[in-house]
Amino acid sequence: MSTRDDLLIAGASFAGVACAVAAARAGARVLLVERKRDPGERLHTTGIVVKEALASIDAIAPMPASIVRPIAGVRLHAPGGRSVALDSPGYFFLATDTPALMRWLVGCARDAGVQVALGEAWNGAERIGGGWRTPAGRVAAFVVGADGPSSRVARDCALGANARFLFGAEAEIRGATLDEPGRLHCFLDAKRARGYLGWAFAGVDMVQVGLASSRAAHAPPPDLDDFLRTIAPRIGLAGGDVVAKRAGLIPIGGPVHPRAGDRVLLVGDAAGLVSPLTAGGIHTALDSGRRAGDAIAAALARDPGGRLVVDPPVPQFTLKRWMRRAYDLVQDDRLFDLAVRSASFAALARRVFFHARS
Repeated sequence: MSTRDDLLIAGASFAGVACAVAAARAGARVLLVERKRDPGERLHTTGIVVKEALASIDAIAPMPASIVRPIAGVRLHAPGGRSVALDSPGYFFLATDTPALMRWLVGCARDAGVQVALGEAWNGAERIGGGWRTPAGRVAAFVVGADGPSSRVARDCALGANARFLFGAEAEIRGATLDEPGRLHCFLDAKRARGYLGWAFAGVDMVQVGLASSRAAHAPPPDLDDFLRTIAPRIGLAGGDVVAKRAGLIPIGGPVHPRAGDRVLLVGDAAGLVSPLTAGGIHTALDSGRRAGDAIAAALARDPGGRLVVDPPVPQFTLKRWMRRAYDLVQDDRLFDLAVRSASFAALARRVFFHARS
C-alpha cells in the first residue's frame, strides 16, 4: 500500500535539508530521499560558510562549535609570488567539518519531523492526479529537486539544466600546518585554475587545498598534485598526509529556466543558484531551500487539486554574470602580478570576498 506525502525532496543537500525543515515546521508531511547511505560521504563542497549564511543555519538549529573553525581574513596570492592580505572588521568565514555538518543537518531534519530515507535514489516518477508516484510506490503531492548540478529531477521533469560549469578538485591533508592558519589563501593562476582560482586553508583538524577551472570539452581536470607542490613553500604548508580527495562540478551559469513546473521545483545547485563569480552556493542554497519549503507548504495547505506551480523569487546574479565574463576575458598571469600591487585592486577584492556593498 502506498504512503502519501505532501512533499518529496530528492537530495539531502544544503538546499534539500533547508527546504525539508521549513516545510515540515509549517505542517507539511515531508519525505527526504538521499541516494547515499551516509549523508557525509562523497561530498563535492569545500564547506566554507560565509558569515551571511549563519542566519539560515541558525534558523534550522545552532551549529555545534565542534564542527566549525573561524577564519578571519584572506591572503590573495598572485602567480609571481606577491600577495596581499585582505581583512574586513567584523567579517569572518567558517571552515566546517563538512561530513559532520551534513550528518548534523540531516539529524536536524529528523528532529523537525521529516522522514529521511537514506540509500534511496530518485529514479523518476509518473504524474498522477494531484501529484507524483515513484517506481518504489512513493506518492507525493509535490516534488523538489535538490539533487545537485546534474539534477536527474530536472531531466525527468523537463525543467532547465545547468550548462556552464567549473570543475573543482580538493585534497584533505591531516596533520599538516600552515604559516597563516587564520587566513583563507586564494591563488590567482591563469594556467592551473583558468576561469577561477586555487585555495588553501586550515580547516577542522586538517588542511584543505583545492583548485577549480572552467569546464571545457575534452579539457583535462585540474592537476591538484602539481598545484600542491607549487603552493606549499609559499604558504608554509608542511607535514601531514593526504587522506582524501574529492572532485565535482560547480554550476556558474546562473539560474536555470524553467526551474519550476506543475508540482515540481528545483532548488540549490540543481536550480543553478550559485554565484557565477565566486562559485559560492551554500548561503543561496540554504536561503532558496527555506523559501521554497515555506512557499510549498503554504500552497499545499490550500491545494485545489489541479495544476500547482510554486516559484519563489531567487537571485538572478546579473552583475556577477557580467563580472564573470569580464574575469574570463582579462585572466592573465602578468596582469595579476601587476594588479596585486594596486590599492584599487585590493579594494575590489575586499568587496568580492567580504560581500561588501557600495
